[in-house]
Amino acid sequence: QVQLVESGGGLVQPGGSLRLSCAASGFTFSRYIMSWYRQAPGKERELVAAISSAGNTNYADSVKGRFTISRDNAENMVYLQMNSLKVEDTAVYYCSVRLMLRTYWGQGTQVTVSS
Repeated sequence: QVQLVESGGGLVQPGGSLRLSCAASGFTFSRYIMSWYRQAPGKERELVAAISSAGNTNYADSVKGRFTISRDNAENMVYLQMNSLKVEDTAVYYCSVRLMLRTYWGQGTQVTVSS
């Protein structure tokens, strides 16, 4: 069974940094695009960053230059390094993978940026 487990969220001050981790299992991790999404209260879930099996990346405009997605195919891990955090980054962050036409989600990890 596909399983995605996020960790690393927490409370951080504006300008601070966090690194989120996602442990994946139940599929051939190295073959699939992995993504990070986030959802703030009252808003729809939005794509934050994605990384292909080859390591190609793309980011939402709102996080470009601040966030970095990476993966370790040997360990079935995907990461989101978040720097220069803003209050607007506050959200539940989800790890995601699309297998065939089905999208799988982790349980989410809360990131709160506040002074």
